[in-house]
Amino acid sequence: MKKILPYLLLAPMILIMGVLVFYPIIATFSYSLKKWQLTAPGDIHFIGLQNYSAVLTSGSFWYSFQNTLFLLVIVVLLATVSGFLLSAFLNVDTKYSGCLLAIAILPWALPPYVNGILWKFVFSSGYGFMNKAAIRLNLISQPIEWLNSRWSLLLIVSLVVTWRSIPFTAIVCLAGRQAIPGRLYEAARIDGGNARTIFCTVTLPLMLPFLAIGITAASVTAINVFDEIIALSGYGDLGKNLLVESYLTTFSFMNFGKGSAVTYLVMLFGGILGVFYLKSLNQEENIL
Repeated sequence: MKKILPYLLLAPMILIMGVLVFYPIIATFSYSLKKWQLTAPGDIHFIGLQNYSAVLTSGSFWYSFQNTLFLLVIVVLLATVSGFLLSAFLNVDTKYSGCLLAIAILPWALPPYVNGILWKFVFSSGYGFMNKAAIRLNLISQPIEWLNSRWSLLLIVSLVVTWRSIPFTAIVCLAGRQAIPGRLYEAARIDGGNARTIFCTVTLPLMLPFLAIGITAASVTAINVFDEIIALSGYGDLGKNLLVESYLTTFSFMNFGKGSAVTYLVMLFGGILGVFYLKSLNQEENIL
């Protein structure tokens, strides 16, 4: 009975994972190997890797891939730097530390679509705060169409996603700072180290695994952006990324086979980053 008990306790979670994770993965892969278009429901058959070939030779896919890479680079850079700096601010021991931490977590707690709507009020060409502020400061004479240009739209989406990603990165970096033993700082000061050398030789090297976790989490978030893009620009082609491309292919063009292929490529991309995330966790455990 003792040998069976652990498996009985794990059975509910295994069942949930099987239904909600493993079955969709297998089913999506099987769809991606078929010609499955709802406009021709009687013509569903196996076509092998033709959907993947069609996706990888599609100009729309590579347009979305470029947008995804842009979001990935900007979000990772801004979230990592801002989260690291915010963790230094939150590490200050004051009686307001708990309140500051709660305020810092707010962007992370809000739903992504709500974040997108809030920022749309800021950058809207007609009633946006950014245009009104710039006009009152005599910086511009006419409102700027922030959301009608590909790169400005992607930059704004990056800012929105970064704003949502900073709290997690800051909390992880804060945990890393607080996990460093104080005796290491004392030893470094005794050896004559100043603030810069202590940061470069003690703080930064020991925080690298925590930074890796934050970078990986920000990367996964940037790849899976959907709500913010829809909130800011709708389902248009201008700022679409791979996830929006998958949605449009599947539900707008009713091509479940090709849409599943795009979804599977996005999943593989995210899975690669997930492997780095797990490695970062192992490095953190070794340090602690």
